[in-house]
Amino acid sequence: MTRIYTRTGDDGSTGLADGRRLAKNDPLIEAIGTVDECNAHLGALICLTQDPALAGTLQEIQHRLFDVGAILAGAPGISLGAQQVQKLEHWIDDLESPLPPLTAFVLPGGNAASTQAHIARAVCRRAERRLLDIADRTQLEGPVYMFFNRLSDYLFIVARSLALHEDQLEVKWQR
Repeated sequence: MTRIYTRTGDDGSTGLADGRRLAKNDPLIEAIGTVDECNAHLGALICLTQDPALAGTLQEIQHRLFDVGAILAGAPGISLGAQQVQKLEHWIDDLESPLPPLTAFVLPGGNAASTQAHIARAVCRRAERRLLDIADRTQLEGPVYMFFNRLSDYLFIVARSLALHEDQLEVKWQR
């Protein structure tokens, strides 16, 4: 492709990897777009973190999110397996072990990086809901749903870790 615009979507449709064209407001396109939005929020979080190891982990997750988008678009030969869910669980355990126990619900805040992790978490949860909306139309396997469920947990722990490691207090819900 020599230029970014193709004019093929001017009629309100968009093309998928498998050649299908769907309306841009089709629930499948909404799911793909929400996964992409989650990926973009991870990119913003990477820009805000000072931790190269965390940035590397987040970039690896970005690649897996792109895999999910490709799966949804019908690209052949791409999958997401249970090992990706296990990686997230391992990363959660590593980040959570030094954190103090939760004593209240935590609100988004603390610092810019922690807040961005909470935004990414909220968008991840929306992506999970959009995937469930289209479950009857796709051949997604269980690990994809599990991946999004664990990813939101991971992003919550990242937010807590970023707040506490930068000597910021977590913003706790007060009733």
